[in-house]
Amino acid sequence: MYSREEASQIRKAFWTAFGQYMRPIPSADGLKVNWVNYKTGFKGLSFSLNVDKKNAYLGIVLNQKDPDLRSLFYEQLLELKGVLHAQLGEEWTWEETATNAQYQEISQVYTLLPAVSIFRQEDWPSIISFFKPRLIALDEFWSMGKYHFEPLRF
Repeated sequence: MYSREEASQIRKAFWTAFGQYMRPIPSADGLKVNWVNYKTGFKGLSFSLNVDKKNAYLGIVLNQKDPDLRSLFYEQLLELKGVLHAQLGEEWTWEETATNAQYQEISQVYTLLPAVSIFRQEDWPSIISFFKPRLIALDEFWSMGKYHFEPLRF
């Protein structure tokens, strides 16, 4: 068992290593991108990466406070489901209604890598190999797909 401080240091080391590994890779538009904190340009729509002691998570998270607006975003995303899955080369899990760690209602489209832990450094290459191609594919999808969401921009 790790102390809170030790766990925090391990998490920080992982995300720093992942960020450095991804830094030389440009976005689909040829721009420099912060892969760990990807900016979609839409409030309430984010690409989320997480690793805990059980699995790695990569998803598109819709966390608009207004449930009707969140539903509109989800419907727009659902219209692009085929395009997204084609770009990713795999199908992801779709949840119109879910709850995040803060017990707030969200919608999400995600995939998991089970049986890995951020606290086992020997798992880090597998986690990075899981995140890298999927995050690049998400960026390629978003490079074109973001225009589908323009009518929802305020």
